Amino acid sequence: MGRKEEETGVRARLGLAVKILADGMVPDLVPAAGANIGYALPGARSPGDVAAVDGGIVISGGGVRASGGIAFGVDADVARVILTTMRTDPAIRSVAVIKLSPALIPVVGDLLLDVCSFDRAREPPGVSTMDWGVASCCREGVPDAIFERGTTGKEGLALILGEEPVTVAQIVLAMSTRLACGGRGNRSE
Repeated sequence: MGRKEEETGVRARLGLAVKILADGMVPDLVPAAGANIGYALPGARSPGDVAAVDGGIVISGGGVRASGGIAFGVDADVARVILTTMRTDPAIRSVAVIKLSPALIPVVGDLLLDVCSFDRAREPPGVSTMDWGVASCCREGVPDAIFERGTTGKEGLALILGEEPVTVAQIVLAMSTRLACGGRGNRSE
């Protein structure tokens, strides 16, 4: 398959994931700077090989929507996360960047996701937060989620990782459902 066909496939899968998020993601999961979801080409090596929503996913009219179209090379943080995880596991080519809130932490636990977290206050000087934090969480494999604890003036983020964006979007949708139902969702005990 040539690059053009791979790009078309990446855009199609990412477009479906964005639709899933726009239809069901709760606004509580959108950080002030916007959420986003990205998907890399197989063997991606540079930010230009990673597609995301141009301008991110924002709150609009009580729901969420994509603020722009899907394009390659439009979100440096999303690209850094994916490229860093791909160095550990080349199959992990997608990430959703959402807001980390106290209410989200037990929901992630209920979904049995493998989680790692990092504290940006411990970041060594002269490195990118995302490069350092994600790499530190991927030393022994890529977790399902990475929590970036916020600091003064910086909101905490949750990075939801997976092989492809529809699966990642479905995990965010499950989180949204549980948050909308008071944190536990519709499960029988």
